[in-house]
Amino acid sequence: MGELTNAAVEKLSPLKRLTPEQEGLVEDILAFAGQHITGAFPAVYTVYGDAGTGKSVVLSQLFDRLQRAARHDQTSPFYGTTNYFLVNHPEILKVYREIAGSRPELLKKDFARPTSLINQLDKQGRTIDVAVIDEAHLLLSKADHYNNFYHDNQLVEIIKRAKVVVIVFDQYQVLRMKSLWTPERLRAITDRYPHREYQLRRMFRMTASPELVQWFNRFTNDYCLSAFPKNARHHYDFRVYDDAEAMRQAIVRRNQEVGLSRILSTSGYPSTLDGGKHYIQEGRFKMPWDQYNYTTTPWAELPQTINEVGSIYTCQGFDLNYTGIIIGPPISQVPGSRALQVNLDKYTDSEAFKKRADLTDPKTVTKLEKRMIMNSLNVLFKRGVYGTYLYAHDPLLRRTLRQLFNQAGLAIPQEY
Repeated sequence: MGELTNAAVEKLSPLKRLTPEQEGLVEDILAFAGQHITGAFPAVYTVYGDAGTGKSVVLSQLFDRLQRAARHDQTSPFYGTTNYFLVNHPEILKVYREIAGSRPELLKKDFARPTSLINQLDKQGRTIDVAVIDEAHLLLSKADHYNNFYHDNQLVEIIKRAKVVVIVFDQYQVLRMKSLWTPERLRAITDRYPHREYQLRRMFRMTASPELVQWFNRFTNDYCLSAFPKNARHHYDFRVYDDAEAMRQAIVRRNQEVGLSRILSTSGYPSTLDGGKHYIQEGRFKMPWDQYNYTTTPWAELPQTINEVGSIYTCQGFDLNYTGIIIGPPISQVPGSRALQVNLDKYTDSEAFKKRADLTDPKTVTKLEKRMIMNSLNVLFKRGVYGTYLYAHDPLLRRTLRQLFNQAGLAIPQEY
């Protein structure tokens, strides 16, 4: 695992070899786009897939081929077309723009935030041909005047301004009320147009067994603690810690060995400042939250961030070699059972739950807010390529996780 392997630009490179399934998907999307590029109505192609199933790799190669045809192939239906790649995540946008700098068919201006493109097109009074949207679950589904978006839904507005729209979507990565999406809400929009769907299922990011990935999903989707699979450590470094500082030290060692290893955490810690930084403290463990990244390098690739705790806002969409995950105060075990509960009063991400005029039922709102908290943990669970280490703030959950770990025969004779 050298430096090139760790670079996000290598993992999302259009030169990355695709599987036969991914190759077929790219060809199908191009055929669909070619069929509808001159149509009277916009058309939409949706790719569904959980975290780590290769959605972004497919889009990267798709857009590279699209732009190569648009700029160089006079025999292509895409020749002379104007196309954009959109992503509502500043850290991922940095990666795509860096890729563009090394590819003659790609320009950095081809990659944009959705709001920026919508406002730019309106100012210039023009439309585009193809919009490729990564992380469509992050699109705004309500107005956000603070960020200069004055319409009701970013996907609706992009479709109005394009002939073909290609999106990738994961319902378990919806994290904020202003970006509230469900498959039903998505299809209520896409079904108005000529539309095709595809589901990616194979996990590519993690070398973990399918059974361990299923355990993570049961934890966040079903709110349930189940026995760890016996093969949880088969070709994968999975651990449970009862000491957050010991976990941090292990992650530091992994980072020294192979790089790209970080501590991550859910929200739920008081916003107390110490020297201008917000800290997480768990016993003898004390580290600051991730700082705003003003550089063009993704947060996880900055060497100094080994001394910070990553959040969903800096690690979503990225691979890490090893992750040490702190399950924070909002998630605890129900005493006397193996059920999990979400404590909304302990969630400290004030930006996540802004009110929506289209949601008036308190029970529905509560259910959605709890779902988003578990989604944020699911995002963290799916980051570690070679290993995932867990620590829980809740004492009961922490003890139970360790007991399940030992009962499955997963204990490490001497942790290093």
